[in-house]
Amino acid sequence: MLLLKEQPGVKYRQESCPVLENRSMGPGFCRITLAAPAIASLVEPGQFVQIFMPQEHPHMLPRPFSVHKADPENGIITILVEIKGQGSRLLASREPGSFLKLLGPLGNGFPPPPPGSILVAGGMGVAPLAFLAESVKYSRTLLYCARTADLLICPEADFNIPGLQIMRATDDGTAGFRGTAADLLSGCIAEAPAVFACGPRPMLVAVKEICLKRRVRAWLSLEERMACGVGACVGCVVPTIKGYKRVCRDGPVFPAEEVILDG
Repeated sequence: MLLLKEQPGVKYRQESCPVLENRSMGPGFCRITLAAPAIASLVEPGQFVQIFMPQEHPHMLPRPFSVHKADPENGIITILVEIKGQGSRLLASREPGSFLKLLGPLGNGFPPPPPGSILVAGGMGVAPLAFLAESVKYSRTLLYCARTADLLICPEADFNIPGLQIMRATDDGTAGFRGTAADLLSGCIAEAPAVFACGPRPMLVAVKEICLKRRVRAWLSLEERMACGVGACVGCVVPTIKGYKRVCRDGPVFPAEEVILDG
């Protein structure tokens, strides 16, 4: 196991992690649980891991995944995988007992949400926000949103968290509120002290606009293609009011007022 120091105060580990469970979450999705004691002891909500492809595919770049759950006491982390390309199909095929090499935790996570905060999860954006919701014990609200009910892949049991209120929304009305994440947020943001969001870029644009208009602090977790995950390749930069920033090292979580987004 290798301890690397990329910058003062930041530590990440490289671990060879056995797959403990690989569970289907419906067509096109799975949830993988791994034994990763070093990473589990360090990871904070909003951070991610780089997962290297199996040894038989050395030409393929590692893939970044937000940590969905972490159990430092038992040394376990969980990730959600949307099966879209060759890399995600390879990961989805890994059976319990096989091993995956992980590097993490990487990036900067969310600050602690104050009581009464709203967490806005769009589709796979639920991965880091479920972890954030579990990290505090006081009241907070999770808006779990997707285009249709089939894309709300996390079951009720995943959110059996004391003090957490869950509101669901689908664009087509097949589950919960009929409308977008922005529509749902607009109706309940009035008394929120802060908003934390992760999801598709158009959703983040809308969340930022709503929060700036209401003068509510917000933090956004951005998704970009990454190669190294540690800021060396500069392949995941985004524009901000302070110049270009690397999503992998300066983010993936940014204050909403700093990032320059388009839909």
